[in-house]
Amino acid sequence: MASTSSTPLSISSSSSLIDAKASRQSAPASPQCVSLPTLPPPPVQAQNRPWKATAYCRKIARNVMTMATGEAPAEVASTELPEIVKTVQEAWDKVEDKYAVSSLVVAGGVALWGSTGLVSAIDRLPLIPGVLELVGIGYSGWFAYKNLVFKPDREALIAKIKDTYKEVIGSS
Repeated sequence: MASTSSTPLSISSSSSLIDAKASRQSAPASPQCVSLPTLPPPPVQAQNRPWKATAYCRKIARNVMTMATGEAPAEVASTELPEIVKTVQEAWDKVEDKYAVSSLVVAGGVALWGSTGLVSAIDRLPLIPGVLELVGIGYSGWFAYKNLVFKPDREALIAKIKDTYKEVIGSS
């Protein structure tokens, strides 16, 4: 039968534990040592605002308690998520192949970044932006004349848009 021996933990009051750099260099790794992350320096404060120091200390204490217990702080746990975030989370939970979806999102981001570079490169070429602008104006004029000027053409365009919308969304 194995016996377990417990040794009392002692806290040293040396100044090397207060200095973060010294504690990293001189603290030996042992199973009895527990290290906490270093805290950020307190903000520079004026002498006439002691409430700021109190609020800062409370915030640090709350963060330390959160790290120690592993629970979310009360103010974070009580906040309500927006409806769009809940919808996205539910949709993400329903996805079966998360790796493929994540890969497609990354590929889409890279393609968007590359296309912005391509458009900016074309924009720097002489004559090309002007020609493309004329083509766009010409096509817009042709589309307006063909589909928007006369009433039967407008009605046909609206019907075509509604049919396409029903095909994409699905009629139920």
